[in-house]
Amino acid sequence: MRRTVFNEDHEAFRAMLRSFIEKEVEPQQEAWAAEGHPPRDFYRRLGELGILGTEVPAEYGGAGETSFKYQAVVMEETQRAAVSFGSYSVHANLILPYLMAYGNEEQKRRWLPGFASGDLMTAIAMTEPGTGSDLAGMTTRAELSADGTHYVLNGAKTFITGGALADLVLVVCRTSPATPENRRAGLSILCVESASEGFTVGRRLQKIGLKTSDTAELSFVDVRVPVENLLGEEGAGFSYLTHNLPQERLTIALGAAASAAAALRFATGYVRDRQVFGRPVAAFQNTKFVLAECATEVEAMQVMADRALDLHDVGELSVADAAKAKLFCTEAAGRVIDKCLQLHGGYGYIMEYPIARLYADTRVSRIYGGTSEVMKTIIAKDLGL
Repeated sequence: MRRTVFNEDHEAFRAMLRSFIEKEVEPQQEAWAAEGHPPRDFYRRLGELGILGTEVPAEYGGAGETSFKYQAVVMEETQRAAVSFGSYSVHANLILPYLMAYGNEEQKRRWLPGFASGDLMTAIAMTEPGTGSDLAGMTTRAELSADGTHYVLNGAKTFITGGALADLVLVVCRTSPATPENRRAGLSILCVESASEGFTVGRRLQKIGLKTSDTAELSFVDVRVPVENLLGEEGAGFSYLTHNLPQERLTIALGAAASAAAALRFATGYVRDRQVFGRPVAAFQNTKFVLAECATEVEAMQVMADRALDLHDVGELSVADAAKAKLFCTEAAGRVIDKCLQLHGGYGYIMEYPIARLYADTRVSRIYGGTSEVMKTIIAKDLGL
């Protein structure tokens, strides 16, 4: 089916990006995976190319685009090559909406130019050991000082993507107690500079996949955070998190659909070349049927992801619709990539083959951003159940 979601400007951006990936990213993936992240200067290179600041307003050093479709192109092209830009997606797709929606003018002028250039990398710290998806149960606390000039932050976070290299971390913490009527009350977001005394990057977690994206544990011991670094209003943190969930889940859905499309392309190429029993693997009826199934699921994922992308660009993507897109695309991608790996035989299990990287990287998409089970709960609630 002909896609209509992108225009000529998006395709020109795609061509630039594909060339950049081929020349500067693909040759480095193995080294970055061994290190656990790209070098710090790589993000400045993304800044030079305008990739980091696509949606940052022009007055703060960005391109000022309002469409999320440029980010969709980035996801499609990185997945097409089975490569990663490290913690780029968290920085560009998750953090920027918080800064734009809830940052005041002084904060935007202080942080957004570096955000767009790659001189200031960001992360968001929500999850805590033992809380998982239950954000209302977090125990990281921040108390306002007696003179009202700063907060004193104490606690720990885990599974923080980009946490090892971030210069500024948006820390979700409790600034006042929850109430019996509302466990979600009293949460705030503090923008914490990683150079702050008492801020410590702990273990870098070893993951099954996403090897070039650093994931770390963070701890805060009496960290002094200026009141000027409070994002938005005190106590409104949970509503802010909820507001940004549709884009976060759309991002994951788009990445999953792109991963499945890449897996189909890799598998189709492989079975045409691979010979068994004197003929190509592609000549067997089972191979044809499996790839026909995969192609149909990829098409369905693409249609759903494109529709969600269009809705998001006009501000009409609901929480429930984003949950549907994430649930369907991530579950379907898991099925497709597994089948495509199977067609590679033993080579599909070898990391030098891109299908193996896609298999390992995609599994977490059914967990982060809200598990598939959480998505089903949201959808069921939307049905009035």
